[in-house]
Amino acid sequence: MSTRTTRRAGRLVALTLAAALTCTGAVSASAGPPKAPAPPTPTFADATVHDPSVVVADDELWVFGSHLQVAKTDDLMAWEQVASGVSADNPIFDDVLTELAETFAWAQTDTLWAADVIQLADGRFYMYYNACKGDSPRSALGVAVADDVDGPYEDLGIVLRSGMWDETSEDGTVYDARVHPNVVDPDVFYDAEGDLWMVYGSYSGGIFILELDPATGLPLPGQGYGEHLVGGNHSRIEAPNVMYDEGTGYYYLFLSFGGLDATGGYNVRVARSENPDGPYVDAEGNLMSDVKADPSLPLFDDASIEPYGVKVMGSYVFQREVGDPGSGPGVGYVSPGHNSTYVDEATGRKFLVFHTRFPEQGETHNVRVHEMFLNSAGWPVVAPYRYAADGSTPAPLATTASTTRRTQAPSTRITRDAAAGRYALVDHGKDINATATRAVTVTLEKNGKVTGALTGRWSLQGKNRARVVAGGQTYDGVFTRQWEPDRQAWVVTFTVQSSAGVSLWGTRVDPMSAKQAVAAVVADLDLGDTSAVVADLDLPTVGTNGVTIAWASDDPAVVSTTGEVTRPEHGAGDATATLTATITKDRRTATATFTVTVLERTAGGTIGAWSFEDDLAEATGTLPAATVTGNRIDATGGTVTYVDGVQGRAVHLDGASGVRLPDGLVSGATYSVAMWLRPEQLTQFSSAFFGARDANSWVSVVPFGHDGVGGDTMVWSGSTWYDAGAGRQIPAGEWSHVALTVDSGDVTVYLDGVEAYTGTGFPDVFTTTTGSFALGVNWWDAPFAGDVDELSVHGSALTADEVATLATR
Repeated sequence: MSTRTTRRAGRLVALTLAAALTCTGAVSASAGPPKAPAPPTPTFADATVHDPSVVVADDELWVFGSHLQVAKTDDLMAWEQVASGVSADNPIFDDVLTELAETFAWAQTDTLWAADVIQLADGRFYMYYNACKGDSPRSALGVAVADDVDGPYEDLGIVLRSGMWDETSEDGTVYDARVHPNVVDPDVFYDAEGDLWMVYGSYSGGIFILELDPATGLPLPGQGYGEHLVGGNHSRIEAPNVMYDEGTGYYYLFLSFGGLDATGGYNVRVARSENPDGPYVDAEGNLMSDVKADPSLPLFDDASIEPYGVKVMGSYVFQREVGDPGSGPGVGYVSPGHNSTYVDEATGRKFLVFHTRFPEQGETHNVRVHEMFLNSAGWPVVAPYRYAADGSTPAPLATTASTTRRTQAPSTRITRDAAAGRYALVDHGKDINATATRAVTVTLEKNGKVTGALTGRWSLQGKNRARVVAGGQTYDGVFTRQWEPDRQAWVVTFTVQSSAGVSLWGTRVDPMSAKQAVAAVVADLDLGDTSAVVADLDLPTVGTNGVTIAWASDDPAVVSTTGEVTRPEHGAGDATATLTATITKDRRTATATFTVTVLERTAGGTIGAWSFEDDLAEATGTLPAATVTGNRIDATGGTVTYVDGVQGRAVHLDGASGVRLPDGLVSGATYSVAMWLRPEQLTQFSSAFFGARDANSWVSVVPFGHDGVGGDTMVWSGSTWYDAGAGRQIPAGEWSHVALTVDSGDVTVYLDGVEAYTGTGFPDVFTTTTGSFALGVNWWDAPFAGDVDELSVHGSALTADEVATLATR
């Protein structure tokens, strides 16, 4: 074992190195020169850490994030979850609720936001924690310290506060959220001279930087909030991170623009400066300290900020067409952001570490690591796919037998023949895009031309430098070879960037002949279970390699050629239609047929009702009784008891159990749910009623929704994300009537018989007859604690008068 020193975003961290990754192969003595071993197949393991911040310790890379989530890895690919959740049993503190009681009290919250951990010169680990109320910038930022990276951490106290309305703030003036920071999202780093800094901030007054005392880790006196770097007027700019590069001499300030949720358009941008405290500029020379939202525009306006900063990554998808390898919607990210950076000192290799959501997976998020390079202009460009070790270079966090030459680019040589070919290309643009940008097709021709959706010229310079000239812009970056997860293969990719701060990503796609492409589409075309259809079908019209798919129906009144389904009226019986797909490319044609059975409409009356008269029997006698679950919808165990209810008895849920209702309770786009609720305590995001087609498409009645303390009662839906907030929160310890009606996208939420929310575009979730339904539990959140009475589920959208009648005691 050997010991060296590595730098993370300019900070020095003592690191003991592990053994180097080696690839060997046996070759016969008579077989000629030995061949290079085939690149290994990478192995990944995911961890969930929102807002990950990097620190290296014990030969491993650790990330700390929001909600006291912690994970570690020794190869940047396989992550181990270490901790999660702000609770007394989180091992990072002996008891975080007690240790940081002052912080929670000030911020009026019960959770923590994005933490940052750094090892200082005394060898101890300093955690810069923060907590925010959520619906305002009332926040506290403090420091805790531990001898070991995994704790236990002991509090040193709060160092900054914000959100003290009409009171004196840290800089001696009355707090103003338009100009003063929200003291969250810290990132602490050493500069090239060994001085210690903390950059921090979020919406409200923007991003600020403070100088710290290297001996104590605390802010040097007399700075107030420090120096303003970027943002203001509630600009959606947050999550600063600074990386220093010795080769260029620049400090790179990474930022996340937009909102962090699946529809928020989170994206990563960067600016740079010769000094840690700025001024920072983007590739066009724009001064970032001037970037702030226009106060004359609506709150959280994005239009005035999105032209600024070099955008290295946003929401995108290399979409999977019918006939392509793999499964699902393709490979891509939704709202990637809140990054940290890791630089391997031995090789100079750079990595962007961030969290991201994924196409068609709602708010599910995981940590991702992508390799990052500096282009010829000294700006970061990010590889399109997650990092995977190919064995061609020493692995990060691994020993080298001798000093490795520092490099700003991958060592793998890409030949011109390997670079030429057909690519899927993503243009990240400069917008704050809530919808994932889809890939288009371009070809890098062997004669140096770029054809297809983008036209221009391309060149390969040196071993792997990429240059693309198109649309009046010159894009500069690198070619590299990466692991493509759908194809399960190593492919050539490129990442390039223009002087306007626009990034293009390309991934090489092997072409197919017309015969191969048509055959692949025929083999892959699948409409799922068509034996019990209750919702419109998604009929694809495009397949791999430009294949077209045309649809015909022998009964368009049942299923149209665009997939629109018309269910027979109740009592008319089910209907059947045959769909025929004609699959064509050039002169190659094939057909595929599908028999579709469309179920008649369900009766508009009550589907099921539960009065909970000391049991879980269904009151109409048409459905089986409900059953008891554990703390998740599919967990065993658990117990329920019965208490006096609104009418007769009610079921009591203890916060560790739920009630599983019959599968398939609702099918179709028109239904209603009504019930009485008496929460014992209000826990954020706990489901009182939950129904789901699968783990990504669901509807949840949530007594305590978004926005921290005081979050509205809401109806929440995943898949196409939808929040139907009721405008107030039902009280704990009292009975309230909650009802939800959905009528083909029109949604209404009632509290105590009075309309509290109405909207359109509500997602069509229950498109099968096999959905899962429960009271008190889902697959993720803490179970509901309290009482439920007089639950009724209906096959129609109840009228306001009908809801008012149900809400009458």
